[in-house]
Amino acid sequence: MELLINIDVDDLDKATAFYTRAFDLKVGRRFGAEGVELLGSTAPIYLLVKAAGTPPARGLKQVRDYERHWTPAHLDFVTGDMDTALQRAVQAGARLEGSVETHQWGRIAHLADPFGHGICILQFLGRGYDEISS
Repeated sequence: MELLINIDVDDLDKATAFYTRAFDLKVGRRFGAEGVELLGSTAPIYLLVKAAGTPPARGLKQVRDYERHWTPAHLDFVTGDMDTALQRAVQAGARLEGSVETHQWGRIAHLADPFGHGICILQFLGRGYDEISS
């Protein structure tokens, strides 16, 4: 099975600029004005244009909102250099939400992209998640 990541955005040029600058991703393919494929991570990321105020699926009353929102799914970008990765993401337009936290397994920075999606930058320390696995 293959994993693809899709991110709804309302401004394709702004989203492409953010994700390529913040995480050094490269444009793979363009799908006209409707989407862009980004490569350079362990799974391809597709930026898909979806207008604010439209429902995400048939029958749902909820609509897309590009203000800061919460969802149980988010992206974690893993780096070997938290400080540089965090600086790069913030300079590209991410909002840091709180301080960088250090845990037994590593460091984490909670951010929001310019479209309100939650993202994290992780830097594993020691054995990473194996430090807390049983």
